[in-house]
Amino acid sequence: MILSCSHKPAENPFITGFQTEYGVPPFEQIDFSQYQAAFNAGIAEQNELINAIMNNPEAPTFDNTIVALDNSSPILDRVSMVFYSLADAETTDEITELAMNMAPILAEQSDNIMLNKPLFDRIKAVYQEQGSMNLTTEQKRLLDETYKSFVRSGANLDEKQQGRLREINKELSTLEIAYSNNLLNENNEYQLFIQDKTQLSGLPEWFVQSAAEESTAAGKPGQWLFTLHNSSRLPLLQYADNRDLRREIYLAYINKGNMDNANNNKEIITKIVQLRLEKANLMGYPTYADFVLDNTMAKTPTAVMDFLNNLWGYALPKAKAEQAELQKLMDREDKGETIEAWDWWYYTDKLRAEKYNLSEDEIKPYFQMENVRDGAFMVANKLFGIQFKPMQGIDVYHPDVEVFEVLDADGSHLGIFYTDYYPRAGKSAGAWMGNFREQNGKVRPVVFNVGNFTKPVGDMPSLLTLDEVETLFHELGHGLHGLLSKTNYQGVAGTNVARDFVELPSQINEHWAFEPEVLKMYARHYQTGEVIPDELIEKIQNQATFNQGFMTTELLAAAILDMNLHTLKDTDNLDVIAYEQDAMNRLGLINAIAPRYRTTYFNHIVGGYAAGYYSYLWANVLDSDAFQAFVENGLFDKTTAQLYRSNVLEKGGSEDPMILYKNFRGSEPQLEPMLKNRGMK
Repeated sequence: MILSCSHKPAENPFITGFQTEYGVPPFEQIDFSQYQAAFNAGIAEQNELINAIMNNPEAPTFDNTIVALDNSSPILDRVSMVFYSLADAETTDEITELAMNMAPILAEQSDNIMLNKPLFDRIKAVYQEQGSMNLTTEQKRLLDETYKSFVRSGANLDEKQQGRLREINKELSTLEIAYSNNLLNENNEYQLFIQDKTQLSGLPEWFVQSAAEESTAAGKPGQWLFTLHNSSRLPLLQYADNRDLRREIYLAYINKGNMDNANNNKEIITKIVQLRLEKANLMGYPTYADFVLDNTMAKTPTAVMDFLNNLWGYALPKAKAEQAELQKLMDREDKGETIEAWDWWYYTDKLRAEKYNLSEDEIKPYFQMENVRDGAFMVANKLFGIQFKPMQGIDVYHPDVEVFEVLDADGSHLGIFYTDYYPRAGKSAGAWMGNFREQNGKVRPVVFNVGNFTKPVGDMPSLLTLDEVETLFHELGHGLHGLLSKTNYQGVAGTNVARDFVELPSQINEHWAFEPEVLKMYARHYQTGEVIPDELIEKIQNQATFNQGFMTTELLAAAILDMNLHTLKDTDNLDVIAYEQDAMNRLGLINAIAPRYRTTYFNHIVGGYAAGYYSYLWANVLDSDAFQAFVENGLFDKTTAQLYRSNVLEKGGSEDPMILYKNFRGSEPQLEPMLKNRGMK
């Protein structure tokens, strides 16, 4: 049913199409009422186009069935890409409410298509006759992915099973949004105000000033405010001499969604895990992980767990050795204290300074956000010849957003790129890449990167930590995957790839961030303009594998927890907190380290990474091996860069990922480079 709205369709840019240069969203012309109207119009349009495919009197062909389906939702694509991007980056109560209302409607719409027998019969006919159709590799891949997506969505189930599947999908859609909204609320609601400045001993002046500005903005001038955002929480853990402060903010963070308040996620995640298992069983799989992994590079839970357990054997001993070093440092203070999880960052910072004569405060002045961003752009330019040209007068959804036109080496238009780098209320935690428009044939993409980096303070610009520098390069790697996409069909464009392959472009891009040659390109002191000196570069290089036992172990613990939850065969009486603790005990995880994400705030596995958080480590094997090609041939070797661009970045999901990888690298990836990069070999 089409609901009435306050605007005529011609006034709604989602319905008419974006009448802008390059097809960018006209944010200043969009008002909230247009979203609902566009969702309604988009569903109606999609139904009309799907009916046209079903009722086509001609025999099913690749073009009149598969391509037509790939292009069957222009309005819905436009409104969804903008709406759900803002739901993460600039949400409001109105957006949250509409997202909750639309979730079951869109789940039903998806099921109406995926469980449509006449439509599936046409797809199946094309799939079975493909041998006589002279299809390209890309066309075969799109056909195969389309057919599999229908089968994996229940097209072969009987009517009763499909009915239950519809109910599960609707319920999951609302539960997943509720879970994420609870985390956003937890991040926004937690406020640690400090009234006595003596409690701030150890904190750098820039951080004290930032906390004072945050407190003033919150209506409490003369105090200092700390929050759960990484740019506030992590410096407090790293620098605060006051152990009670460190403990307070650490415990607040690791208990997000587990505080028995209005944002409690325990029941929600329990229900999600239960429904996912039921869905997998309906589809004929023993566990949800079996169902998910059947469509990845890894293929099976056994392959993933063997991989993770193998890495665990390297990581945990290294983490224990690091813990022993930190304990020795702590023992010098002669307080009789034992290292706890909230002490790790604090004593790690002291140990780094002692072992490598390096403190983060010493190097932050060389990592002004704008310079780091331009450095990442310069790397892309030297590799691929592309340019990022700042644009003015483009509508944005928040003043922090900047826009760039991306040009190829020959000056031709590749796409539009938005950056949105600072934390604020209404923005989810973390960093991510997305599209306002996918690449599709000659249609070029509109891509964005979002982060939550250290904000400017007073006259001081945004100065990034090493981790934030790496994250900026990481997200631009995803951005390049979207921007350089060169496929004929939207369904296999850009980042529409196997989930355990999608992190390759992002993680390989991190490798350039701290190469000496690259640092000299962009790392300049924000006050003097001095290029970062060689002695600081040497220190950064020397500590490259420092604390990797901790970092790998916490990541592995989260990945194994994800797999444990999704390989359950019985979820009756599941207590997720007790189960998590038991799982970590069985692993032998030390008390001073928690999983990077615990069950009640593990947003990755509620979103697109269920039974898939291992992908970051799986792809780390790929990216470490892939970067060796540049180590061997030259950091900016044009031939190697072109091989990587043409076989990975441009191809999207148009071919099997291992074939793409081998076409670039010449062989399957080896584990040793990854272990070496993490200091475990």
